[in-house]
Amino acid sequence: MLTRRHTLLVELTGLFIFAIVMTLLTLSEQVEKIIELPKSIYHMNMLFLSILIEALPFVLIGVLIAGLIQVFVTDEHIRRWIPRNKYLAITMSCVVGACFPACECGIVPIVRRLVGKGVPIYAGIGFLLTGPLINPIVILSTYMAFGNDAKIAAARMILGFVIAMVVAIIISFLFKGNQLKQKFPVPSIKHTGLQEKVKHTFTHAVDEFFDMGKYLIIGAALAAFVQTYISSGDLVSLGGGVASATVVMMALAYILSLCSEADAFIGASFRGLFPDTAILGFLIYGPMIDMKNTFMMLSVFKAKFVTLFVLIVTIIVFLTLMLFQVG
Repeated sequence: MLTRRHTLLVELTGLFIFAIVMTLLTLSEQVEKIIELPKSIYHMNMLFLSILIEALPFVLIGVLIAGLIQVFVTDEHIRRWIPRNKYLAITMSCVVGACFPACECGIVPIVRRLVGKGVPIYAGIGFLLTGPLINPIVILSTYMAFGNDAKIAAARMILGFVIAMVVAIIISFLFKGNQLKQKFPVPSIKHTGLQEKVKHTFTHAVDEFFDMGKYLIIGAALAAFVQTYISSGDLVSLGGGVASATVVMMALAYILSLCSEADAFIGASFRGLFPDTAILGFLIYGPMIDMKNTFMMLSVFKAKFVTLFVLIVTIIVFLTLMLFQVG
């Protein structure tokens, strides 16, 4: 208990110092009078804060749901709800994910808790991929962003679901066990009172937030750095044919690390520059895996698993889009 409190105190102190530095950089005019810094530093700071502010609400919702799962969902519930058949379990997880409005950041702690409770890793991956990609809010925002064009929204939903299924099936053959970095602590909550359970829920949510939060900050900072010092115009110039344009848009989605509820409006702005297949690469690949999401996954799962997962998602998304090109 003492160790946990000491760790929490250290993390709170670090967060406080970090917040002070970011606040000073935000007040660029006042800082410039004292310290002369390159304009790019202030631009990077603005990008970093925008990514962080966009992601934090979803992370908070995610850790709260993770806390609820930890306290109220037992191993017996998991065994009863998840089908024994691997393919049925994957299908069920993808369908549930598609109905669950979550961002790619907020869904990581939820999947962590579910897998720790006994959900097979392949079912967890199905949920992780479809949740941020094809939930009702994302599909509606895609429909609106593309001028009420149902074709792009439908293609995102159908192809995204197929890709998630294929990736989850491949994962089921390649990996056994939960692939969590360390043995997941599942304390027995014997308190029957609702008040005690709510208290434990918030305790777990706070622990989860500080555990995940530092990796979100690292990922957001790296994404802001790359966006500042790598010109998107240079990337756009590389997209000649459909294949190269799709690769460019997938790379852009990974770097920008946009929230899946808003990425369609950014994707729509590229429609005059790239074919619809490449735009779909942006819309499908980004919610499945991006820079900040990769760091959050590395905090939860083994590095080998995350590396192969990113590789598999990248290959399957690209091949599927090349196979089913949208005109």
